[in-house]
Amino acid sequence: MKVKLCRVGGGRLGTLAGLGRSGAAALPLPGCLLYTRTGSAPHLTRDTLQAVGGVPAVAQLTLPTLAELHEVLEEYKEGAAKFIGMPDTVLYCSLHDPVTPCPSGYNTNKTVSLWGNSGRMEITASKFMDIQRAIQPDWFQCISDGDTISGEAGRKRAKKSVDRSLSFLDVCLQLLEESPELQGSVMFGAIEGGDILEERLRSARETAKRPVGGFLLDGFQGCAMAKETKLKLIASVTAELPEDKPRIIHGVGKPDEVLECIERGVDIFESFFPFQVTERGCALVFSYNCHPDPEAAVLKQNGAQDLEKNGAEEDQDEISRADPEMTPFEIFLKDKRYQDDFGPLLEGCTCYCCQRHTRAYVHHLLVTNELLAGVLLMMHNFQHYFSFFRAIRDALRDNKLDQLKKLLSRQALQGPANAKPGQ
Repeated sequence: MKVKLCRVGGGRLGTLAGLGRSGAAALPLPGCLLYTRTGSAPHLTRDTLQAVGGVPAVAQLTLPTLAELHEVLEEYKEGAAKFIGMPDTVLYCSLHDPVTPCPSGYNTNKTVSLWGNSGRMEITASKFMDIQRAIQPDWFQCISDGDTISGEAGRKRAKKSVDRSLSFLDVCLQLLEESPELQGSVMFGAIEGGDILEERLRSARETAKRPVGGFLLDGFQGCAMAKETKLKLIASVTAELPEDKPRIIHGVGKPDEVLECIERGVDIFESFFPFQVTERGCALVFSYNCHPDPEAAVLKQNGAQDLEKNGAEEDQDEISRADPEMTPFEIFLKDKRYQDDFGPLLEGCTCYCCQRHTRAYVHHLLVTNELLAGVLLMMHNFQHYFSFFRAIRDALRDNKLDQLKKLLSRQALQGPANAKPGQ
């Protein structure tokens, strides 16, 4: 696995080459992982996933779901990739599922708690490596203590999280050397330390001294940490890391936040955000085309050239009541305003759903609780999100990242959610 960068300033543009056991796969940077649940893209079969454009070469597995299959995989002996029917896919195993909340206060000096369908599972570094030997992933996040929610964890707790994580890393690196099943696997070291800059820098420097294949910026999930603090910590940490190894961040998925992290040296993101949007009954409709007139681009993309301010705030209030987690980058298709809207989810989108179906049809599927609603929305949201990352790489190549950032900032303020439907 090798990072080949063609640009560094303002964002790292390049390719992560030599992936997988064969070394034939590659992941463009900046890029994202394919979010899966036990190896399956949510709502999608293998065939429907193939109809989605731009699917990343690396799929994310989550340890809590696979830990429950440990004994089965151990007896199977051929690894999770073949077991789940994805033998040619590069697999990355993360410690937690980014969509599942992890209760605080359960980690100890020797164990980390995972939360799966069967409840809490306590695992030691040795048990963790036993599970990884059964999974045989191409990449995996080392076990770490990331239980440092900003505002609740002080300096002492942040120091403890770094000490524990480095201790876990040393044990796992030793066990990795002794594991023939994992000789082709790459371990990512976790950078911990909560919101304490000194501890974050210590974690980054100490982890970089060890023979890890890449770095995970952990503990930035959610909204507990102030945005300015988060961005300052990310910039400070990435400055300490070697240029030739990839950097993954967990828990960051909103388009505007992704761009801010890329500017500060992050390479790889998860793709849980499209899944969360789908679960809300929403479709991503934000524009990522760098256009001379950003406002016109937003209106054109969302078929909202007749956008009126009258009633916009009331519409937004109604949507916020429907789901407080909703972002300005999506539209809520359960809303009755879409029952007579016979345009595509997004004008100009080439996804399976937009080429064949309308907002009115997806609205009907959602209000009647049809399973097909999740399938069509997931196909659209995945493809739109993956295309967004391609647009980021194009913007970096053409020195237009600032224009893309302004375009997204404008949408974050006014929001496609306010746009009236109708093509």
